[in-house]
Amino acid sequence: MEKKQAKSRRKVEMIKMNSEEDRLVSFSKRKSGIYKKATELSTLCSAEVGIVIFSPNGKPFSLGHPCVETITNKLFSENHTPCDANQNLLEAYRRVKLTELHQNYKEACKQMKTAKEQEKQIKKKCMVRSKGWWEEPVTELDMDGVRRRADLIQRLHKNVQLQINKIQAMASSSSYLSSNTQAVRHGH
Repeated sequence: MEKKQAKSRRKVEMIKMNSEEDRLVSFSKRKSGIYKKATELSTLCSAEVGIVIFSPNGKPFSLGHPCVETITNKLFSENHTPCDANQNLLEAYRRVKLTELHQNYKEACKQMKTAKEQEKQIKKKCMVRSKGWWEEPVTELDMDGVRRRADLIQRLHKNVQLQINKIQAMASSSSYLSSNTQAVRHGH
């Protein structure tokens, strides 16, 4: 009979995970595991431990015993030369993040400029439109614009004519009613 291995204890292949959700969950669990091991190392061996981790989203996390500041101060004050590879890696990471932020800022400024230009155009059109579309010069329209304008004018004419007919019908029926009412009052 074959034993099933528990899912939590199986060996995980060391390749980048495709799912961002899986990466974040794995990051959180493994970060907790590293913190636990660092705390055990500090407790069992009286070692001073400092850890700095950046999440996949770029958020920094740190753990230090006695504290991160004490570890970093001790590292830099005792004439320790930091590992050039680590220093270069941190500097490269910082440059990449700054470049990314700068690009985001430039893109936001570009979008803001575009939005302001669109706002000016809309305000300009609103000022022109305050006259009414029927008062705008036809000379500025292309053939499609002239056709659309003619269609709008025909619909407007039709609606105005319908309204006139309704009013006339109501007026004639009310004058008919009022003349009948007067006739009834006078005994005709």
